[in-house]
Amino acid sequence: MSLASLGSAGGVSDGERRDAADPLRHLRARFHLPEGTIYLAGNSLGPAPVAAFADMETALRREWAEGLVRSWNDAGWFALVGSLGDRLGRLVGAGPGQTVVCDSVSVNVYKALHAALALRPDRNVIVAEGGSFPTDLYVAEGVAATRPDIELKLEGVDAEKIEDLIDERTAVVLVNHVDYKTGELRDMAALNRLIHARGAIAVWDLCHSAGVVPVDLDGAGADLAVGCTYKYLNCGPGAPAFIYAGSRHHEALSQPLSGWWGHAAPFAFERGYRPAGGIQRLLCGTQPILSMRVVDAGLAAIEDVEMSALRAKSLALTDLFMDLVEPVCRAHGASIVTPRAHAARGSQVSITFEHGFAVVQALIARGVVGDFRAPDMMRFGFAPAYLGYADVQAAAEAFNEVMTSGRSEEHTSELQSRITI
Repeated sequence: MSLASLGSAGGVSDGERRDAADPLRHLRARFHLPEGTIYLAGNSLGPAPVAAFADMETALRREWAEGLVRSWNDAGWFALVGSLGDRLGRLVGAGPGQTVVCDSVSVNVYKALHAALALRPDRNVIVAEGGSFPTDLYVAEGVAATRPDIELKLEGVDAEKIEDLIDERTAVVLVNHVDYKTGELRDMAALNRLIHARGAIAVWDLCHSAGVVPVDLDGAGADLAVGCTYKYLNCGPGAPAFIYAGSRHHEALSQPLSGWWGHAAPFAFERGYRPAGGIQRLLCGTQPILSMRVVDAGLAAIEDVEMSALRAKSLALTDLFMDLVEPVCRAHGASIVTPRAHAARGSQVSITFEHGFAVVQALIARGVVGDFRAPDMMRFGFAPAYLGYADVQAAAEAFNEVMTSGRSEEHTSELQSRITI
């Protein structure tokens, strides 16, 4: 397929026709997108929901400035971890009372790994992906350092496939639902069955799937899961993360960050720690309420739409982009590493190219915002809530023009140490 085959007929492009027929086209108005920008970096940071502006104004002026300490009750601040958690849980296939919005992904990975180890006290191996997002590995190393008997085994280092590392000594498997670099999607239910058959606990990282890929934590038999809210959930930079634990584990859950929000009676101010019941025992300390208030707008922007509809459009957008850029990639030594198979793909297209950093910078200069991961990975995220088919056509045209013209060379001297997330 070529750009020419999708070109204008009577002044209307194929992308514009598909946008006009798109049942999700109304969602775009729920987001603030800068004029002249095609935003393909929602897998790093989602755009601002329009409703977030009013929510923040209310939180600052009415709830904090006027309500002061009363807002912990009157504005429901203290209950946000659970009320937002249940709403987010519905987007990832979790029933009520199993998800809380709290802390950061790193903190939640730490809690989840310790909780999993406590559920399997007779085992001492943590299994993870060697190509996992670094924070997951750093935290896993930190957890292993707290006990001299804990071993960390990595896919791609200690064995080619993660399945080959799971045995009778494995306590917990920490695994990403969607690979942050390649966009490859794992079969959660199938891997859970194998993990459980070998007696271990699964901890899933949903950072690159929550809000854009159908997730069925309960149906897939997940044990624990963590994820962020600032990517495809569009809840703002540094927005609070979330953690899930299947209800069957709640009474046996334990984690070392025993802060007062996880206490059974936080306002009794007892000297000793008594863990709360249920998912609340995975809480730690006071949450960033102003950031929590934006989570409401992020969830509201997509929670009234079936995830299956978002997924169908996501696959159509990524199919279209790959079709349009693949011939140019082949001609210039670039490779699409994201799987073509729908069942194995998240919502991004990743392309390896020796001069990828310069290409991404050239695209950004043209208003097409993607991102880069060292040493050679260009990543383009396709969020179906605010992207259209005409956007994809224009982005592909810009990509092909940069690749064939050599105009990325002006960016080759820029420091790759700059923030590109």
